Amino acid sequence: MLALGVLAGLSVLSLLTYGYLSWDSLGLGPAETEATRSELGEEPEGEGPNSQPHIIFILADDQGFRDVGYHGSEIRTPTLDKLAAEGVKLENYYVQPMCTPSRSQFITGKYQIHTGLQHSIIRPTQPNCLPLDNVTLPQKLKEVGYSTHMVGKWHLGFYRRECMPTQRGFDTFFGSLLGSGDYYTHFKCDSPGICGYDLYENDNAAWDHDNGIYSTQMYTQKVQQILASHNPRKPLFLYIAYQAVHSPLQAPGKYFEHYRSINNINRRRYAAMLACLDEAINNVTLALKKYGYYENSIIIYSSDNGGQPMAGGSNWPLRGSKGTYWEGGIRAVGFVHSPLLKNKGSVCKELVHITDWFPTLITLAEGQIDEDIQLDGYDIWETISEGRRSPRVDILHNIDPIYTKAKNGSWAAGYGIWNTAIQSAIRVNHWKLLTGNPGYSDWVPPQAFSNAGPNRWHNERVSWSAGKTVWLFNITADPYERVDLSARYPDVVKELLRRLSQFNKTAVPVRYPPKDPRSNPKLNGGVWGPWFKEDEKKKKSDKSKGANKQKKNKTKNKKKAN
Repeated sequence: MLALGVLAGLSVLSLLTYGYLSWDSLGLGPAETEATRSELGEEPEGEGPNSQPHIIFILADDQGFRDVGYHGSEIRTPTLDKLAAEGVKLENYYVQPMCTPSRSQFITGKYQIHTGLQHSIIRPTQPNCLPLDNVTLPQKLKEVGYSTHMVGKWHLGFYRRECMPTQRGFDTFFGSLLGSGDYYTHFKCDSPGICGYDLYENDNAAWDHDNGIYSTQMYTQKVQQILASHNPRKPLFLYIAYQAVHSPLQAPGKYFEHYRSINNINRRRYAAMLACLDEAINNVTLALKKYGYYENSIIIYSSDNGGQPMAGGSNWPLRGSKGTYWEGGIRAVGFVHSPLLKNKGSVCKELVHITDWFPTLITLAEGQIDEDIQLDGYDIWETISEGRRSPRVDILHNIDPIYTKAKNGSWAAGYGIWNTAIQSAIRVNHWKLLTGNPGYSDWVPPQAFSNAGPNRWHNERVSWSAGKTVWLFNITADPYERVDLSARYPDVVKELLRRLSQFNKTAVPVRYPPKDPRSNPKLNGGVWGPWFKEDEKKKKSDKSKGANKQKKNKTKNKKKAN
């Protein structure tokens, strides 16, 4: 290995000598010479090998459960298949059914009910963001010496400057603030006439860095630049949140080559997008090896929620889709790839949730978790690396008190323990309980994509008896949620309803404010970005206080005159 490293270093030096490359073209200036020295096998003075691993967390967007080669997809994903096969596949892994909830739980280690983000997503025009009193994963990693970088989709709010990624623990940020947008122009319209540009370099619009490059490729290039310029002997946290494969369905032409036979245009475009994403992750992995990070790195891959069949995604054979609490909305593609794993090439069927990454990664980084932080995640590294039992026995999928209530839900249907009109879902050991309106509940088989459709005639649909607002499944025995056991096991239903009630007592109020007209990009130079000014709020409050004082003085004077 050392000999190969020296030869690689000599080849770089020879290119530099003869003028084919420059330090700048490699993304390396004088300040980065230590990184170059480490590539040549030289240790920086006064430093030995670092025991803290490099952490690379890759989050795909809207990738369906079936949409990876090793789950039987017709879409080729050779990179994901190889990384997963050489690592540990997570086959009992759960996320949240939408973008903001999964991202907030990953970065805080807390359920939605404990951050106030339990309803829907953060909309572009809402004065809302991940509450500032929540400590984030990059903040904790910075405490123990990590350089922290984020590339890709934020979607945790930006209405004030303090909400921006660089204010929440990331040294650098390159990406989008919103939930979606054009892959080439980076423009997004939230509603007619409310449109703006959404590509950022740290805290400013990245006009200078926008060359019309497809976002998956552009983000990968940025990752390569970060890896080239960082010293691999210093710990790195790299959060890569790709926009793909979220709508709009766009991809460079060459990636359609293998998928001309797919008649369904949405599925064909989706396949091309996923093929491009797979290639991007291969390029990230090659860069990790090229610049000396790989041997001491942990690569985690995850989707943020289930696929959306109407936008080309497939969760077959699971039930439901993105935005629902059926397994198709919350059971995700996930794996860990690392030379540091003890049980490489294995499958983990233990219960794992996206909140678990927060304590797991902080512990691996030799950090400390404050006692006053009430986490919902568990350290599951030994579960993944060594095949031990998971410390997790339950998951609160969510309680959403303001989602559309089920018409026939009631306290009586919940045995006086829980109002079954409320949308909620919980998993305890093998059992899963849903109440209220769980969302779109079809099974969408592969043949549904055979036409220009999707053709819903191919879908398997169940018409529940009128008034049904409680479902119980044994997920271990019935992962496809085909046999409702709520009538057969009322005692189990009651026990899970009690668990829901206990969780609900710890919930904080929902944060879902109405839209703010000041958010319009037209008022911000055509760019989506922070619009709320703390000074303005203070001035307004000071003015109102002054006005109130004047009114009080006037009334006092009137009383004296009387």
